[in-house]
Amino acid sequence: MTLQSPDLMHLFVAVTLLLVAAHTTGHLFQLLRQPPVIGEIVAGLFLGPTVLGVFAPEVQGWLFPSQGPAAAGLGVLYEAGLLLLLFLSGREMVEHRHRGRGRSTASMALIGVIVPFAAGLFTARFVDIDALSGPQGTRTSVGLVFGIGVAVTSIPVISRIMLDLDILRTAFARVVLSIAVFEDLVLYVMLAVVLGLAQAKSGTTYGLWSVFDNNDALPSTVYYVVASLVFFAVFLPLGRGFFRMLARGPAHFIEKRSPTGFRLVFMLGMALICVGLGINPVFGALLAGACAAGADTQAAEPEQRASADAAWEALKRFSLGFFIPLYFANVGLQLDLAHHFPLLFFAAFLLMACLVKLVSVWAAARLAGEDNKAAQHFAVALNARGGPGIVLATVTLAAGVINEDFYTVLAMLSIVTSQIAGVWLHVFRKQVIDIARQSAPSPALATPQGAANSAKQR
Repeated sequence: MTLQSPDLMHLFVAVTLLLVAAHTTGHLFQLLRQPPVIGEIVAGLFLGPTVLGVFAPEVQGWLFPSQGPAAAGLGVLYEAGLLLLLFLSGREMVEHRHRGRGRSTASMALIGVIVPFAAGLFTARFVDIDALSGPQGTRTSVGLVFGIGVAVTSIPVISRIMLDLDILRTAFARVVLSIAVFEDLVLYVMLAVVLGLAQAKSGTTYGLWSVFDNNDALPSTVYYVVASLVFFAVFLPLGRGFFRMLARGPAHFIEKRSPTGFRLVFMLGMALICVGLGINPVFGALLAGACAAGADTQAAEPEQRASADAAWEALKRFSLGFFIPLYFANVGLQLDLAHHFPLLFFAAFLLMACLVKLVSVWAAARLAGEDNKAAQHFAVALNARGGPGIVLATVTLAAGVINEDFYTVLAMLSIVTSQIAGVWLHVFRKQVIDIARQSAPSPALATPQGAANSAKQR
């Protein structure tokens, strides 16, 4: 099936308009030392029901329809953008896996994810879940989304902020990104559980489970949750070897002819494995990026590493130039602040999420011996939810776990906390650099008395 000329023109107009708007606002935000991804979302916000839909609803409805060939074409591009975003995020998880200031990193990683996640679960008990649930949502799955939404930290956004401020290669950045890698990995596994619960409740089966022709709730739930966990458990330790085996074996000619093409094929293959298991393909893209990058970093020959680096750079440039801006602009398109924005609930959720995350990370840093200023900077940086928070919102909305109101709240939480981190690190850039110059805190500082003595000396 091919698109007719009018449908093709319609699709091209929509894509061109989205790309121009996304790159324009992204560039403007970058000039202001703010995350470009937020600018790309704002572009979709202006072209969506929030702004254009209010002043020219017929124009907005024609440009970005909810049904028809143009809508289907845009949907494919959005999904490709999401897969590539997770693929590159998987690579960043490997790249930013550093050691150093181990006590601080471990303390903030554990306390900074456990306390906020538990606080989110606890808060969900006192919220009207029905007002936030989608058709496949349950108290358990929506409660897990609460916990993930409070605990998640963004690798792409915070790394981009620190790159723009020229602090990405500092000790401060290494600690922040190491913690973000751990937190995101844990929370992506939890998201897989959420989507497994949603798939079981939907009653529709695909992939391996459909062979058993069993739509009962309990066995379906057990299967989808276990399948998600097994996928992570197998490919996290063994994925690099799987990638190397393919690169040297059956798919050697693809790797030789086009390293970029081989990595794309590997990503799609991992996504297909997920589809075959009946779980969301985004996890295949995430682990594909981590496995491929992990194998590339262990390449013995300099030529192989150079070829891999060139392939990743080509993938990154094209993805960030086309597919990923379209994905984030679509996030803004789906935000309807005029009709689906519970302002009071958002204000309360924002306050709770920020307080819990900030206090837990700050306390963990102080317990590890960091001084008060350093603990504050770590807390604000790790409070940025950015891309993973937005992925959480879009994936759970698409799966029917949450409704548009909660989607808007989660997306706006990611936007606001990323803005706060960007402004804070810009204002206190010199202090952050000073932290980077300090040696790792002494174990003696892990005690309250040691921390107090350190504060007096400074």
